[in-house]
Amino acid sequence: MSTGSARGGGHWTKTVGGDVRSEPEGTGPEQSRPSAAADDPDERSQASDAGAEPAQGPSKKGKKQGSFWKELPVLIGVALVLALIIKTFVVQAFYIPSESMENTLLVGDRVLVNKLVYHTRDIERGDVVVFSGLDSWDLEVDYAEPSNPVSKVLRAIGSTFGVVPGEKDYIKRVIGVPGDRVRCCDAQSRITVNGVPLDEKSYLYTDPETGEQNKPSDIPFDATVGKGQLWVMGDHRELSHDSRNHRGDPGGGTIPVSRVIGRAFVIVWPLDRIDTLPIPKTFDKAAAAAFPVALGLIGAVPITLIRRVGAGGRHVGA
Repeated sequence: MSTGSARGGGHWTKTVGGDVRSEPEGTGPEQSRPSAAADDPDERSQASDAGAEPAQGPSKKGKKQGSFWKELPVLIGVALVLALIIKTFVVQAFYIPSESMENTLLVGDRVLVNKLVYHTRDIERGDVVVFSGLDSWDLEVDYAEPSNPVSKVLRAIGSTFGVVPGEKDYIKRVIGVPGDRVRCCDAQSRITVNGVPLDEKSYLYTDPETGEQNKPSDIPFDATVGKGQLWVMGDHRELSHDSRNHRGDPGGGTIPVSRVIGRAFVIVWPLDRIDTLPIPKTFDKAAAAAFPVALGLIGAVPITLIRRVGAGGRHVGA
């Protein structure tokens, strides 16, 4: 005799001998035995806990927030170091403190100065340059001396990032480069460079109310720019302290090329004044006039050498 059971379709089938019996589900042998876990409250609690998610430790969000605040000073420090490196070697922002470059640059404008450009090319006539006038040029704007060390530090930081003006940094337009002869004025009251008159109407200061434009200069001058020097002037000629006002300097009013910090190439603030600072086309003619002179100087070198060699030969032959 065989006895077996099988589940199917919600009923139990039970075979006893040759007979097959069907019983409703829930009455089989598994269900007929009482569950110890059902009667034991502790085991029911453990079974319930086993089905729940394991309890978590401290909040991951809290850990992330704490980590962020710890890393923030480091991030700020890295950003400041990178900004200082860029400012020192690549590009620096400058604040315009005076009216000497109006209407090209207004008081409160911020410009970016390219410090690398003159490592790849020479300074050109018409460039707007920032240079240091330390120990040689008078201040164009009076500054109140900071009253305490904290103010001094804040002022130094602001000057570094172009938020406040530097006390000895100037911004002017290059009129003459080494070898140029700059004069004022010709019969039509124009400045000439190497005998070529400049058409300065595109950048000289114009009064916005009257429309009257500055004269090229009320101060006459006639200077030849020496080696390693520059002749610079502001676009607002009536208010600019520039090469015309420093004629007693060793360079005769010129500034050393070595004092040039870089070329101002764009206005970045305020937003409604964002613009580039290109070289006016009038300076192309002055450059073209200087080119044959340079070629003549280059050509004179071999001719002079030939003459000296010839003179030496005659002397030896004698």
